Amino acid sequence: MGGQRYILTNDASSCLGDLPSVEQVKEALEGWLYGNQNHIDYITFSGNGEPCLHPEFDEMVEVASETRDKYVPQAKLAILSNSTCLDNEREQSGLKKLNVRIMKLDCGTELIFRKLNRPSAGIQFEKVVENLKALDDIIIQCFFVEGRVNNTEESEVEKWIERLAYIRPKEVQIYSIDRPSADEGLSLVSKDKLNRIAKKAEDVCRVSVKVF
Repeated sequence: MGGQRYILTNDASSCLGDLPSVEQVKEALEGWLYGNQNHIDYITFSGNGEPCLHPEFDEMVEVASETRDKYVPQAKLAILSNSTCLDNEREQSGLKKLNVRIMKLDCGTELIFRKLNRPSAGIQFEKVVENLKALDDIIIQCFFVEGRVNNTEESEVEKWIERLAYIRPKEVQIYSIDRPSADEGLSLVSKDKLNRIAKKAEDVCRVSVKVF
């Protein structure tokens, strides 16, 4: 769509004018919740980009929490995060106020992290792992693919499982490509292989691993 621009960054403070304001989020959320109180289980921070990058993320969580309590107190506040923006104290503060934190960890090594996730300059895989370790009560989500990048090879899966055992999430979710990929060099991982990976992770980490 015209007007959209995409930037690879780990600091969105210079892009604040392109992002929704706290007040806009509050108005949009209230407008939706007003007529749908009986159909909401989760209010989730996600979208085209990392939610924690928003300079006012903590304030947005506060507003979402207040609005949720007013209209749908039964709903949970959740996030889908790529786990790369956890160094900032304000980001951590916002995350800790959420009920469900689904955090990405797609691999077990720096090499595959660079090839698959293509992080912004300055983001280090080991730091991502340490930040995830410091978060309590999280769900780890992993995207498995084959082709140009393959994070299903035995050695990589073993390293990934080692990271899970270190982080100790309360649950793990794994999945593969669900629709045609923008990267034609990536291909779907079979459900059988995903199930084998899940079983291995469960046996080692003693955690529930769900396949989607």
